[in-house]
Amino acid sequence: MEEKIINERLDKLEGKIDLLLEYVNQQRLNTSVVEDLAGDLGIIGKDFYDTAVEELDKRQVEIDPSELTDLMISFMRNIGSFKVVMNTFEMAIDLTKEIGPIAIEVIIDFTKKLAVLEEKGYFEFVKDIGPIIDNIIMGLKPQDMKDLADNIMVIINTVKDMTQPEMLKSIDNAVKVYGSLETENIPSYSIWRFLKEINSPEMKKAMGFGLTFLKNMSKNAERKNIN
Repeated sequence: MEEKIINERLDKLEGKIDLLLEYVNQQRLNTSVVEDLAGDLGIIGKDFYDTAVEELDKRQVEIDPSELTDLMISFMRNIGSFKVVMNTFEMAIDLTKEIGPIAIEVIIDFTKKLAVLEEKGYFEFVKDIGPIIDNIIMGLKPQDMKDLADNIMVIINTVKDMTQPEMLKSIDNAVKVYGSLETENIPSYSIWRFLKEINSPEMKKAMGFGLTFLKNMSKNAERKNIN
């Protein structure tokens, strides 16, 4: 019985020794890999250094070792700042990736709207306005431009008043009436016929409108003179 227990303990001990040997062998392999990697990096670093020295010598660039040391110290001292810059740069790249599709959609929509405006003839209309503006500018003298600038508010107020519904209706009626007149076949009126027409309701109303209009014009002129 004791021999069996001793054999079991020896088997466990052998198993542990095997694991220990396997671990030591793995560590040795890892150390060998690290040494090989360090050797390769040393060779690469030496080649890089030799190449850099050769290129700098060709370009007649001299490097002060103390300045290089100061640069490395400054770099190490500002690793935190460089990290912040890199984080900001990564955030900008992520933002660009997110905004990119939106910007593309905006450009596509803008292009479609430009195409619709072109189909409606907006661009042709704007192009045709150019000669009109040129003629206006060439036809106006400097004094005319000064007078226009001095009276621009009066012109704007006049246009605003003319665009009132009642005024537009009156202008429209006047244009329609003028368009319906046969200017080439206007009848002649004698004095007696003229006096007879004056007594008609239409002429009385027209004369009342004319007199009222003239009176209001006179009142407005007096108010402006007082002001």
